[in-house]
Amino acid sequence: MPGVLVLMGSGETSPTMVEVHRAATRELRPGARAVLLDTPYAFQENRADISARARRYFAHSVGLQVEVGTGIAGADWVFSGPGSPTYALERWAESGVAGDLRARVRARQGVTVLASAAACTAGLATVPVYEIYKVGAEPHWREGIDLLEPLGLRAVVIPHFDNAEGGTHDTRYCYLGERRLSRMERELPEGTAVLGLDEHTALVIDLESGSVRVAGRGGLTVRLPGSAAVLPAGTRTDLAELRRLASGVGGAPLPPAPAERAAVPAEVTLEETIRTGEERFRAAEAEPDLVAAAQVVLDLEAEIVKWAADTEEDAGGVDQARELMRLLIARLGELAADSGRRSTSLGHLVESLLALRAALREQGRYDVADALREAMRAGGVQIEDTPDGPRWSL
Repeated sequence: MPGVLVLMGSGETSPTMVEVHRAATRELRPGARAVLLDTPYAFQENRADISARARRYFAHSVGLQVEVGTGIAGADWVFSGPGSPTYALERWAESGVAGDLRARVRARQGVTVLASAAACTAGLATVPVYEIYKVGAEPHWREGIDLLEPLGLRAVVIPHFDNAEGGTHDTRYCYLGERRLSRMERELPEGTAVLGLDEHTALVIDLESGSVRVAGRGGLTVRLPGSAAVLPAGTRTDLAELRRLASGVGGAPLPPAPAERAAVPAEVTLEETIRTGEERFRAAEAEPDLVAAAQVVLDLEAEIVKWAADTEEDAGGVDQARELMRLLIARLGELAADSGRRSTSLGHLVESLLALRAALREQGRYDVADALREAMRAGGVQIEDTPDGPRWSL
């Protein structure tokens, strides 16, 4: 079995990570056993729905048939994603899954993909994000399952590193913010680095060759007290260099060449689509242009279908896109009603002007009648003289 470890900052079941998943599964044998660990979100009432969406995503987008379970011994491919890191840690320690995950990495066998909450657990310590950000617990660490130790990396993993949901307050670093992360870094064992994974970004480690690459939209930050090296998407290096960076020595590997960055265009996130859609609709509303406004709604609906399998529940998700679509449909109805009222008023105006033009022509004042026709044409009203009388259109 190919030996690959993939850590994702977010977007694990979204279009942004499809190519990363496909690349990681390319060498799997036919009929490979693929297991989805639902532990991080197993406490949620909608766990079955989250698992079903994830299974559809991997089947339709990646071509991988996935079973939901907890027995991963001998599995060719293992995936775990969103939820609570600490809930997962406690169950994995009790069930032996933590040891099985470590054994996979130590043996350099199997594809192991941990994303979001599950990625939090991969280092020697784990951010208890639910307890700190949502419950208000004092910043602290929990022991991680330390999948990185067999690779010679002394580090913690923090996904959602560039999160910006807070707007007016700092939600970077998996919702910790700079103040709390700086405080927590001082509590780590000496020589421990922070591996910060941006959203919709993956760190892909080939366990056999030791090659390392950063894929997706953002970057990987290797952070130590007083310093940080950023490896942007497209960067290729190896475990030896990553160990040097994590220990504070060595320079950052060369960033990807412009041609390489352009070869695989970054997938637009749903949050960006929402923001762009709002801007496009406002522009169409200002014209007003009913066709362009309707196209925005249609494009948004297509994106919602495209992202339907996304299991993330952060800002910019499918629910927010649906809310915007309902709002835009309501505004589209108002625009249509306004347009109807304007058309009725315009019809009365145009008919009056045509009657005036006919009177001018009867009086032989063709120059004024022609000037009136040109003025109407400049205003968007086309006039066609027929044997049955003039016809007009916009």
